[in-house]
Amino acid sequence: MTGGLRAELLVLRKRASSWILLGIWVTLALVFAYVVPYAQYLNRPSPDGLADVLPENLVGTLMGGFPFFGGVLALMLGVLTFGSEYGWGTLKTLFTQRPGRLHVFGAKLLALAAALVAFVLVVFALGALAGYAIAVREGAEVSWPSLWLLLRGLAAGWLILAVWAAFGVLLAVLFRGTALAVGVGILYALVIEGLLSALATQVSLLDPLVELFVRASGYSLVVGGLGASVDDAGDRGPGSFSGPFVGEEQALLVLLSYLAVFVLVAGWRLRRLDVA
Repeated sequence: MTGGLRAELLVLRKRASSWILLGIWVTLALVFAYVVPYAQYLNRPSPDGLADVLPENLVGTLMGGFPFFGGVLALMLGVLTFGSEYGWGTLKTLFTQRPGRLHVFGAKLLALAAALVAFVLVVFALGALAGYAIAVREGAEVSWPSLWLLLRGLAAGWLILAVWAAFGVLLAVLFRGTALAVGVGILYALVIEGLLSALATQVSLLDPLVELFVRASGYSLVVGGLGASVDDAGDRGPGSFSGPFVGEEQALLVLLSYLAVFVLVAGWRLRRLDVA
């Protein structure tokens, strides 16, 4: 497993798509969390507008982008991690040269989990730099969130990305490739979860269904306990979400359940069926 993990980490590090997705994620996170709010503040100065982009609100400011923008990009990373092996025809070679299918599957999952740690740390580090630069430029006091809040934010961000990435892994295994899996994943995120979430504000009967969505649980987790405001969730273009929100415990339970189901079903499918 150790050798397999090193190999999978090398593959992810050498694959250009990993760096492209990381670059897109960082750009989107910083633009929506700092560039746009700060531009709005410069246009109409107000204490509240400036406070949102200061270092003390680092966790709440950044977390609003994880449930959708970060999630969709993590889904694509999960698809590429597994689906590319089908396109290249290398999966059969891996299965014949290594201990077994589940060992390969586990090594790929661990490498993907490590890559998601990097996705979270990089965006938090650059967000901290952006907030610090704005505070210095505006002559505002520089204070940072507590260590406990920061750790919770990092953990929640990783969990949200991990759920979407696991969904991408499942789609890649089910469709044995990348193109259809990415298409179905984005379609689901935009049309199914996005459209029904928007309709739920007008049709209350949809609330119980929407409350079980990954997006609803993700936004509920970041708004309920990590300092993100409803405005952060509701003013992000296609990633906007205005409810219904659920309790933090329920959101955490739903996300963990999705993560377990996606991984277990993908592993079962990969172990039981032909990869050709």
